[in-house]
Amino acid sequence: MAARLSRGAHSVAGQVFALQAVIVLLLITAAALALVFQARYDSQRDARNRSLAAAEAFAHAPGLPAALMSPDPTAVLQPLADAARKASGLDFIAVMDLRGVRYTDSRPELIGRRASDVSRAAAGESFTQVFKGQPSDAVRAVVPVRNADGEVIGLVGTGIEVEHVAHAVEGQLPLLVGAAAGGLLLGTAGAALVSRRLLHQTRGLGAAEMTRMNEHHEAVLHAVREGVLIIGNDQRLILANDEARRLLDLPQDAEDHDVAELGLDPRTTELLASGRVVTDHVHLAGDRLLAVNVRPTMAYAGRPAGRVVTLRDSTELASVSGRAEVARSRLQLLYDAGVRIGTTLDVARTAEELSEVAVPRFADFVTVELLEPVLRGDEPAGGVHTEMRRAAMTGIRTDSPLQPVGDLIRFEVPTAPMAAALDAGHAVLAADLNAAMGWRAQDSQGTRVALEYGLHSLISVPLLARGVVLGMANFWRADTPEPFDGEDLSFAEELGARAAVSVDNARRFTREHAMAVTLQRSLLPRVLPDQSAVDVAFRYLPATAGVGGDWFDVIQLPGARVALVVGDVVGHGVHAAATMGRLRTAVHNFSTLDLPPDELLGHLDELINRIDQDEAGVAGNGNGNGDMVRGADGSRGGAGGEDAGPDGTPEGAAAVTGATCLYAVYDPVSGRCRMASAGHPGPALIRPGGRVEFPEMPAGIPLGVGGMPFEAVEFQLPEDSRLVLFTDGLVEDRDRDFDSGLRLLAETLSRPGRSPDEACSDVLEAMLFPVPSDDIALLVADTRRLEADRIAEWEVPGDYSAVSRVRNAGSAQLVEWGLEDIAFTAELILSELVTNAIRYGSAPVRVRLLRDRSLICEVSDGSSTSPHLRYAATTDEGGRGLFLVAQYAERWGTRYTDRGKVIWAELPLTGGGEPQAPPLDLDALEDLAW
Repeated sequence: MAARLSRGAHSVAGQVFALQAVIVLLLITAAALALVFQARYDSQRDARNRSLAAAEAFAHAPGLPAALMSPDPTAVLQPLADAARKASGLDFIAVMDLRGVRYTDSRPELIGRRASDVSRAAAGESFTQVFKGQPSDAVRAVVPVRNADGEVIGLVGTGIEVEHVAHAVEGQLPLLVGAAAGGLLLGTAGAALVSRRLLHQTRGLGAAEMTRMNEHHEAVLHAVREGVLIIGNDQRLILANDEARRLLDLPQDAEDHDVAELGLDPRTTELLASGRVVTDHVHLAGDRLLAVNVRPTMAYAGRPAGRVVTLRDSTELASVSGRAEVARSRLQLLYDAGVRIGTTLDVARTAEELSEVAVPRFADFVTVELLEPVLRGDEPAGGVHTEMRRAAMTGIRTDSPLQPVGDLIRFEVPTAPMAAALDAGHAVLAADLNAAMGWRAQDSQGTRVALEYGLHSLISVPLLARGVVLGMANFWRADTPEPFDGEDLSFAEELGARAAVSVDNARRFTREHAMAVTLQRSLLPRVLPDQSAVDVAFRYLPATAGVGGDWFDVIQLPGARVALVVGDVVGHGVHAAATMGRLRTAVHNFSTLDLPPDELLGHLDELINRIDQDEAGVAGNGNGNGDMVRGADGSRGGAGGEDAGPDGTPEGAAAVTGATCLYAVYDPVSGRCRMASAGHPGPALIRPGGRVEFPEMPAGIPLGVGGMPFEAVEFQLPEDSRLVLFTDGLVEDRDRDFDSGLRLLAETLSRPGRSPDEACSDVLEAMLFPVPSDDIALLVADTRRLEADRIAEWEVPGDYSAVSRVRNAGSAQLVEWGLEDIAFTAELILSELVTNAIRYGSAPVRVRLLRDRSLICEVSDGSSTSPHLRYAATTDEGGRGLFLVAQYAERWGTRYTDRGKVIWAELPLTGGGEPQAPPLDLDALEDLAW
């Protein structure tokens, strides 16, 4: 606190306060003295006036001349004088003769005594004076008394003693002193307020500090190389430093002038007068490029008091910053090229991306030519290249005079920039195409049109990867007036080198993709089997980024049934396609066993586990325990250091784990469908009315995981229902989740009156992504029912005599169907199958004939005993039953049901398979055993 008081006392504010206090004190004191003297003067003047008025009144009183001429004037006038004195408030009234002898006086002892200095009144003149002498000092007036003739016959003197006049002044002193004290307090308080505000504004600085600060301010303001302007709210210039005057060419008397009167250009005047806040605004003032900043200045209580403008000359930095901006834009362009070129792994699209990224930021037109093998994905041959195929062209306008995409471009003149670049292996610059005679000689007519169009500068860059020429990139300028220079040449070569790597990657991917697609399509069914259970259409689309392991299948099963299969192998590339082929073959093999869907998936899961174990053992390091060798990057590989496959998995060591499969069996006789899933999405069911459902499926685990059984579900399909099986690549992608895909699929499938093939087209049109990231397999199957008149069934009693009745009933049914040509063969097969079912099976025994694309004979019983074909010796009495069935039937087999088995045999509907031997005794054959 003491330090603050000491600082305040020695500050400019403290000194101003002290000076103001002294001045106020002096002014109040002087005013008080002046008031005292004025009061004294006023009192004396008032005493003179009162005295003179009273003397004049008494001297002109009637009877006074007579009283003066009376024998005893004192007796007559003394009472009158006392009364008049008291009434007028005077100290004395004296009546005197011409010599000044008093007839009356307030003091009786002075009567008869002579007053001094009354000669002027005796001469007829009235006067007032401050009398000093005996008997007392007084302010008196002396007036002559005249008779009727105007002669002075006496004198009247009145007055107030000086002591009484001083008492009147002293009575006013308290008021004067109070007023002076109040004025002193008010003045001191005002000085304190002013000093306090000054202390706040000067922050307690002393005079020396203020002087030094002002010197620094002047030095900085006028020595800094940045213009400073202070402009008031009235748009008048308050201050301008030397640099601001130089930058804006201001006159010397610019201060206190309106901004509009300074003679500046309109844009500068508008910027300075607008008052808007700007930061590093680049402004052209004359031939100078200025960086302008405008900020408001704040006065007391936060009210804006104007604005401060700073000006920085950046003209000298313009060229340097321009070059820096060009370098920055080139770096940004290279970054964009790295991001945008090679996003699709398509050769033609990669060439287009190269041309698009350079227009218009680097060139006005860009053309890209590639060798024919590169476009196909093949390895380009070495040697001299004289022709290429134009793969891409991009320009700032569409009316380019250059040859269009798809044309064959030839480089036959060695001195042309393109041929020279290919020969040298680096970029070649033709800054002025008018002087490029080799280019003009290549095609005189075409180059003339190009020059007339405005093409004037060219950079030709060979696209090289691993030292092999892939193609050529040409950068042209037409509307840009500046030709290409050496820096542009280096940049174009860098851009071409980066693009060449992307083109080579796309070429290699194209080759691998074509191989994988070829393998994939060769492993998928090309022609679906003839069957009557379903009307099927399918679509398969490989992923753009790499072929996966999606597959589908339609497998004909005994009993006019059909199996619908859809699966997906995790991964992409040749390995995934090969794995898919193995799984499809395994499904075909297991389907011949006529297993239920859940059991078939269980066998397939075991097979995959064995395959994975065998491949893991082959890929082991031979140390006897099957351990895998891991590289420095943690990847798995064999002891021999096998190369990785296209999908990144080491060849010979890739696991199949993660494959999914949906296996469904449809029976057109009963209309029932039984299916099981191994981690695969369930099918869509479209009922005859058009309602789309997704039946609940048991959540199965993917194939190869093992440890959990699969569960099948069975449901009845109405006649004319539609089943749609698909892989997850159809419904989900990076930009769409699975549930959204299912909703869109249901909406698309609900369209009525569409055939299976039309439904496939509708689904792909609605759901296909422009660039699918996964394979798509789609299978649409319209279910059919086998008509009742094509089905014949009989219950067979457990008596051998029933065999002939069943045989005869079957023969009659065949005649009714118009199949008399195969009646004997059918009777033979029925006789053998029914006889053996009664002999070796268990009740109930049933016979069913189905007329489909072939005649299907089925005999079922409640036993699960597995029959097998035997070759009986010549001496054996039995054992030839199934042998005969196998000889006469086109196909035969056994399938197991929940309550027994079914032995079936298929016969062609024509008689081509009928035996040529004489008719046999079928009753004798009933004793044959299998």
